Amino acid sequence: MRTVPVKAERAYQVEIGVDWKVALADWVEGRNKVVVITSSAFPVKTEFPTIEVPDGEAGKSPEVITKIWSQLGELGLNRNDLIIGIGGGTITDLAGFAAASWLRGIDWIAIPTTVAGMVDAAVGGKTGINSDHGKNLIGSFHSPVSVLIDLEWIKTLSERDVAAGMAEVVKCGFISDQEILTLLNNKSLKDVCHDVDLQLELIHRAVSVKASVVGEDFKESFLREILNYGHTLGHAIEKHSKYQIRHGEAVAIGMCFIAELAGSKIGLAKDVIDQHYAILKSLKLPVSYEKGAWPELLTTMGLDKKAKSGALRFVAIEEIGKCTRIEAPTSDELLNAYERITQ
Repeated sequence: MRTVPVKAERAYQVEIGVDWKVALADWVEGRNKVVVITSSAFPVKTEFPTIEVPDGEAGKSPEVITKIWSQLGELGLNRNDLIIGIGGGTITDLAGFAAASWLRGIDWIAIPTTVAGMVDAAVGGKTGINSDHGKNLIGSFHSPVSVLIDLEWIKTLSERDVAAGMAEVVKCGFISDQEILTLLNNKSLKDVCHDVDLQLELIHRAVSVKASVVGEDFKESFLREILNYGHTLGHAIEKHSKYQIRHGEAVAIGMCFIAELAGSKIGLAKDVIDQHYAILKSLKLPVSYEKGAWPELLTTMGLDKKAKSGALRFVAIEEIGKCTRIEAPTSDELLNAYERITQ
């Protein structure tokens, strides 16, 4: 087991490699009421009342959160009670937002069951739901009191699920910890799926990157924005695909796009650009998208939270581990970079 401390609006621990049921016991002792929020496609049996929500991004809607509030009211949760989110990143986003918005904030625990949830969504205190206008536009910063990562969950995942989560691990390698990229060099997706020691090392390193960033910048000025590497185009692709493309898959495409833009705009070395493609392809992640989608993607990116005064801003890297911004690129620069990743 490994533990990563996180300092945000409260201090908490991310426990990696635990048995979640054993670790959870200490947190529920003495609570008046405990409620589990999980996916209807992945129901978890516990002794506590359970709220099941639609699977995937469909669960992160205003209609779903309204129903959750109604159920929390019926159950009579008070300020000393606890919400537990058991599931992937969409569940921890949703459970965290339910906890943040109920009685102006009650305790919650994240038990992520996907790689993406383990290394990204469950850590850092960002909670939220989607709007018709875009992903995660409604939300709050509200940290869990604990994150319990049980690597046994990875055995339940498809290769596609593991790959989607690994995109966030790769992101941490490019923005901060080059050792992640070294560990993945010449590794296939099957290697990652079957090597528990490698899983532990990669997840520990990725969580450590996020914990370090969050500890310095909880409310997202530029430092925390580096965690959105590849996400500006990625979120737009998710929306364009009506969420048929998973978050990590979209982020993988987004990282290739921003690497190409950084190559032409700020001189990112070609070998680093090529490394993006090589690692992501080895993990069976997509690195291209349809050419005709560009006008709609450009419009959606204009709604991105990082856009300022209508001008697009992107997190980029000058070299591995050294982040910067690309601000207000021209339409030609954007289109040229996008055309290099089109199918």
